[in-house]
Amino acid sequence: MNADTRQSILAVARRMVQANGYAALSFRDIATAVGIKSASVHYHFPTKGALGAELARQYTAEMSAYLESLFDEGVDSSTFMQRYTGVFRGALANGNRMCMCGIMAAERDELPPEVQDEVIRFSEANVEWLTRALQAAKDPAMKNAGARALAIYAAVEGAQLVSRGFNDIALYDRAIEAYQTAGLIP
Repeated sequence: MNADTRQSILAVARRMVQANGYAALSFRDIATAVGIKSASVHYHFPTKGALGAELARQYTAEMSAYLESLFDEGVDSSTFMQRYTGVFRGALANGNRMCMCGIMAAERDELPPEVQDEVIRFSEANVEWLTRALQAAKDPAMKNAGARALAIYAAVEGAQLVSRGFNDIALYDRAIEAYQTAGLIP
């Protein structure tokens, strides 16, 4: 089996999870969508947990690389936050999908331990990046950047979830604007 098949499996699985959650992830459905046998999916990912963990690991790596690129560009904290919230908005704009790790976090009790660990790692990475962006602003009013970063992460994930529930991306936009007006998001 080649790397292209593995990447195709991951791409299909990612769309499934973002649209319907981890519980809906089916090796048979993945195989059908990729045009391979179910045994071929198992060849690359022996268990659903192994597939879920790799999905979350890859998702975290992609988000971290994107956020690092923003720092490399030297964007200010306001632009950083605009682009950060834009990632979550982009998932909604793409078929009313969710942040993959956010939707898996909602299913925490049903996730295998290796998937739970990777979902936590995604959340921790987001809070770390947000903390870094807030600290870079050098705002004297910023007393506890870590706590504020956690609040921003929770607020953005929550806005995405509520917007998805209503199938209304404008609701996400209004929530983000309200967070900015209230001073939570620079």
